[in-house]
Amino acid sequence: MEAARDRTVGEFLDAVAARAPAPAAGACAAITAAAAAALAAKAARFSPGELGELAAAADRLRAEVVPLADTDGEAYGAVLAALRLPPSDPDRQERLATAVAAATEIPLRIARIGAEVATLAGRLEREGNPNLRGDAQAAALLADGATQAAVALVQINRELEGGGP
Repeated sequence: MEAARDRTVGEFLDAVAARAPAPAAGACAAITAAAAAALAAKAARFSPGELGELAAAADRLRAEVVPLADTDGEAYGAVLAALRLPPSDPDRQERLATAVAAATEIPLRIARIGAEVATLAGRLEREGNPNLRGDAQAAALLADGATQAAVALVQINRELEGGGP
């Protein structure tokens, strides 16, 4: 499967809309956090002094979160495979617990990155170049939304530990 970063926006959205388990909400949260980081980097590059140095931090966060768009789908695939095992399978609970733990860790990472981007963008909105305030504000809002979505996925994934719906 083609990585999220190698698809056009349209191809990525088509894949999200397809009747397939992935990419889905986790990938969208990761890509949204990455878009927020890109906007924050732009706002930082147009800001004076030490605020301009925040671009490197935003670039690092973007590079860290983009691969999670694909990793999230792979981890969720392992959860689905464990859920498909017959309830009588002696390895089912252990495989499910391992898969859920991995599938929970990824949105936790997305949420952490989103929160970092939101903080960085908020500072740029308040103190950065006023001509890019809209970009910084959009970055903060997008990062917050990505963080909230990722936290919701963590909660949902933890509910699967009991064996699924």
